[in-house]
Amino acid sequence: MDWFGWASREYAEFASEVVNTLLQQSNTDPESVLAIGCHGQTVRHRPQMGFTLQLVDANIIAERTSISVVNDFRRRDMAVGGQGAPLVPAFHQALFANSDSTRVLLNLGGIANITVLPANEKDQVVGYDTGPANLLLDAWISLHTDNAYDAGGAWAQSGTLIEPLLQQLLAHPFFAQSHPKSTGREDFNLTWLQDELQAFEQANANISYSAADVQATLTELTATSASTQINTFISHAKNSSVYVCGGGALNGYLMTRLQAHLPHCTVKTTEHLACANVGRGRCFCMVGQTNIDG
Repeated sequence: MDWFGWASREYAEFASEVVNTLLQQSNTDPESVLAIGCHGQTVRHRPQMGFTLQLVDANIIAERTSISVVNDFRRRDMAVGGQGAPLVPAFHQALFANSDSTRVLLNLGGIANITVLPANEKDQVVGYDTGPANLLLDAWISLHTDNAYDAGGAWAQSGTLIEPLLQQLLAHPFFAQSHPKSTGREDFNLTWLQDELQAFEQANANISYSAADVQATLTELTATSASTQINTFISHAKNSSVYVCGGGALNGYLMTRLQAHLPHCTVKTTEHLACANVGRGRCFCMVGQTNIDG
């Protein structure tokens, strides 16, 4: 409990510095900001057990920035039967919904999640996690190289897909669950991957592979699991488009693999979308790091 309290305070001080720096760099008056939305750092996410835990002391952020703070989004969502994740669909709807086309936004953080914005405003906006993304890619490359991430997906691209391993990884129960659903490090982590590799080697003694081959397979795992879900919404939709955000949008090889699995539309990053709401009225600042949204 002491560590929990200390970390909540430290995170709040860090978040306050980030907000104040942003305000200074953008020449924004704190009084013009309606609120700071900060869900904190997720340290345990168990939707199947009906709880999720985040670290943050919102009182400190409010005091350091002189701005009202809204927090604890996830547990309120769970209280009404939600998963507590992902948080971004409402944000995506406010900024990117378009009555002329169905848009799917794919957020590639530690975990991949999608937001489906239907052209018909009467249709429900859908958002949920599709599986692991940078979480496994970063962990694997960090284990085998001095790099914290696979810049541009170059290391993965140098490897060869291990198809039997991919099918084994896709057998994880999460991928077969219907939405709404969410996941995190509790389900997908380096220990899980190493256990899967050990089981794979025992069952496939004749197959040899390199660490780069595993990276290629993990990249394909993200591309396949995400695109499978996306295709259920756009395969028959006219004027549909897919926009990618998050750190994974900078992974050129992953973007290429996504495009290969999404032949019905062009895959672009959200940089191609102009935010019509910028400069209109008051601002809402979202702050947070989490193993759920990345």
